[in-house]
Amino acid sequence: MKRLAACLLALVLLLSGCTEGSYVSVKPHQGENTSGNAQAVAVGNYEEMLAALKEMVAGAVEQQVLSVADMDENAVTATLDQAIRTACRTDPMGAYAVEEITYERGQSGNLPAVAVSIRYNRTRREILQMPTAADMDQAASRIQVALNGCNSSVVMLVEQYEATDFVQLIEDYAASYPEWVIEIPTVAEATYPEAGDRRILELKFSYQTSRESLRTMQSRVQSVFDSARLYVQGDSSDHEKYNQLFSFLTQRFDYKAETSITAPYSLLCHGVGDSRAFATCYAAMCARAGLSALVVSGTRNGEPWFWNIVEDNGDYYHVDPAASLLGGDFRELRDEEMEGYVWDYSEYPACVGHEAPPEPAAETETTAPVGENEK
Repeated sequence: MKRLAACLLALVLLLSGCTEGSYVSVKPHQGENTSGNAQAVAVGNYEEMLAALKEMVAGAVEQQVLSVADMDENAVTATLDQAIRTACRTDPMGAYAVEEITYERGQSGNLPAVAVSIRYNRTRREILQMPTAADMDQAASRIQVALNGCNSSVVMLVEQYEATDFVQLIEDYAASYPEWVIEIPTVAEATYPEAGDRRILELKFSYQTSRESLRTMQSRVQSVFDSARLYVQGDSSDHEKYNQLFSFLTQRFDYKAETSITAPYSLLCHGVGDSRAFATCYAAMCARAGLSALVVSGTRNGEPWFWNIVEDNGDYYHVDPAASLLGGDFRELRDEEMEGYVWDYSEYPACVGHEAPPEPAAETETTAPVGENEK
C-alpha cells in the first residue's frame, strides 16, 4: 500500500478538462491507499476502462492506477468520464455502493496514467458478501427466510429481475405461514439500478414490535400449531378433521373480536382476533393437517370479512370460523346458503356441495270408497 502511495505521489499531475457530472470530479489524490492494487492496470479503450472500474467496485477497491499509454491522449478524459457514469448508473454494485469516483491524470513510469479513487457508501463486507439469487423464485425464498428471522432488511443481487409486488408477496406468505410471520411489516423497496435484468434488490422491513418479542411470539404460536396437528386423528375423515380443528380452537378461549398487529399470537395465545386472523390461522392449521382450505376475502352484512372454503370429499364448502367461534356452530355451507355474504365468484371455486338425496315418500294405504263393497 505504501509503495502505491509513493507511486501516486510521484505522478506528474496533468489536470484535465474533465466534464462535470454527478459522478465525476477531478482533484489531486491525497492520503494513503487503504485498499488498492499496486500494479497498474493497462486499459486501451472504453470497454477496458469500464471493466477495470467494475472490477474495482466488485472488489471494494478504493484506489487504482490505470495505464492509458495505448490511448489517444485527447480521448482519455471523455472516455473515462463515460465509463464512470456507466459504472455508477448501470452496474448493479456501482449503483448500490458507490458514493463518488474521482481521478487525476499524470504519469507512472514515464507513461501516461490515471489514478482512480472510489468512495463507497456501503461497507466492504456488504460489497464482498453480497448474496445472489438467480431469479425471482430464489429471491422470494430469501425474502421468506428474512421474514422468518424477523430481520429488518434483506438485500441480494438478482440475475434475472422481474417487477414484483413485494407487499403482496409478503402478505401472501404471512397468510400461508402465520406461525412465522407474527406481524406483517411495512416494506420499503429499492433496486440498483432502477432498470435492467441484473439488479440489486433491497427491502427494508419496519415492525412495531421488537425482534426479541416477535421471536418469543413465534415460539408460542408454533407450539399451538404443533398441538393442533396432534389433535387431529389420522384415521378420521376430512369432514371429521375439519371439525376437530374447529373444536381445538373452540376449547382454547371464549374469543373476543378485536384487531391486532400481532394477529396470530393475539388469537391463539390470548383469544383476541378478527375474522382475518381466524380464517388465516384455521387455513394454515388445515394445511399442516393435510387438508385444503382457502382464505376468502369479501364482505358480511356490508362489512369487510374473511372466511374459508374447504374441500371435503371432493366437494367445496364455505366455513366461517369467526362467526362460528364468536357465537355459533361449525357448519359447511353451500353458496346458496351464504346469506349476507358477498365475494368475487370468479376468484374461488363454486361451493355447490353434495346434496343429500331426498327422503323417500311415505307409502300410503289404498282403501276402497266407503260403502262400495257393501253394495
